[in-house]
Amino acid sequence: MSKLPLLEGVLKYVKENNISFCMPGHKGGRGFYDNPIGREFLENFLKFDVTEVEGVDNLHNAEGIIKEASKLLSEFYGSKKSYFLVNGSTSGNLAMIFSSFNEGDKIIVERNCHRSIFNSIIMRKLKPVYVKNIISERLNAPICVDLEHFSQVLENNKDAKGIIVTYPNYYGICSNLEFIIKKCKNYGMKVLVDSAHGAHFGISSKLPQSAVKLGADIIVTSAHKTLPSLTQTAYLHINEGQDIDKIDFYVSAFLSTSPSYLFLCSMDYARFYLENYGKHKYEEFLNVMEYYRNKINTIEGIYALGRDDVNILNKDIKDIQKYKSEIDYIKDIDNTRYVINLDKRYNGHLLLKYLKVHGIQAEMSDTSNVVLIFSPFNEEKEFEKLYNVLKECDLKTLQQKNVELINYDIPKIEIMPYEIINKKKEYINLDNCIGRISAENIVPYPPGVPILVAGELIDKKSLEIINYYREIGIDILGIKEDKLKVIT
Repeated sequence: MSKLPLLEGVLKYVKENNISFCMPGHKGGRGFYDNPIGREFLENFLKFDVTEVEGVDNLHNAEGIIKEASKLLSEFYGSKKSYFLVNGSTSGNLAMIFSSFNEGDKIIVERNCHRSIFNSIIMRKLKPVYVKNIISERLNAPICVDLEHFSQVLENNKDAKGIIVTYPNYYGICSNLEFIIKKCKNYGMKVLVDSAHGAHFGISSKLPQSAVKLGADIIVTSAHKTLPSLTQTAYLHINEGQDIDKIDFYVSAFLSTSPSYLFLCSMDYARFYLENYGKHKYEEFLNVMEYYRNKINTIEGIYALGRDDVNILNKDIKDIQKYKSEIDYIKDIDNTRYVINLDKRYNGHLLLKYLKVHGIQAEMSDTSNVVLIFSPFNEEKEFEKLYNVLKECDLKTLQQKNVELINYDIPKIEIMPYEIINKKKEYINLDNCIGRISAENIVPYPPGVPILVAGELIDKKSLEIINYYREIGIDILGIKEDKLKVIT
């Protein structure tokens, strides 16, 4: 047994020398080696691990270099004020929700949101009204906000104080945020955006627009996901009309009082890199990506999703959902990632394992897809290897029982999520749970969209969906040994 299981475990992974088609965006440090100041940072890496000594400023009372760096960050993204987050996007989601809403406020929430959003709703004692996501039959994955349902929810809940949406989702697909913002502003609602995967948006016309420039009120972006910055780093951007004093308080409350200057310096560097090199570097690397995307798409049974597929997916939505609206449900797709979609005979999880065996670390997989996240620091030879490994794959080894994801309705809320904490709970067999109130979120993965959220009524339809996913072998978070936790 190892005396250093964590350290030696990570060292073992590092020595595998996998191609990094996953987070973080610096790709094993290459992003810092790209120019002199970045190299100097890495060469003195541990020496940058300092505390709030004289000369390096204080994150919670910035008067010097942190204040100056924050101003540059804000100017670059075009916000009224921007913050460095050393506790990741989770702390930003907490800060934006606590500063925007008061206890008991009703809010509208995209159903397919990050767990930190659900946690924030409980902690702030909010009353959520959920908006459905559309599951694409083509991709067999959730792709965007159901704008028809969103419009209905908005009309029926004009007293809601705001909305929380995700832009883009994990697949790089961007719901029509411009439409959502415009509709919500008509009712005086705040628009909060978890844009964790969109820190690089807007740097090129070949990429989606940033949520900041589209006019959302408060936006969180993860620097580490796509930029040359360390894991656990993120930005919080505030647009005009917000209570800065209140936001200052909550940002400070949710951040460590011993912030890592390694994190802070890497975030400053990520902004600097984007501002000074981003447009050219991204456009150069996007050309390489597009070349290999086209090559990959010549392989039978495999398709890499791209920006050109926006119109096709929008047409699918209108045909399948029978929506007659002329609204574009999907506005854009982030071309800095590949969503490799497989013919429905094949399994995405098996493809992920196949890639890893061949030294390629992808970001994630679901039943039908593998997601790979790139940055300008991935080299062309790595894309060449990906193409060759995919080309040489015997797809018959990826065959598995076909799994079809389904769209489903949102159950009735019986108890607000925050009320669950102090309620007595018990586990009961699934067969006996109809009419009871779920005490946990029940989430099949994929698609990652909750069937039930804590506090919702378990009805016959919900149980049918749960059993359907169990029968086809989908993992369901919140269910243990055929039992579900309910309120007693």
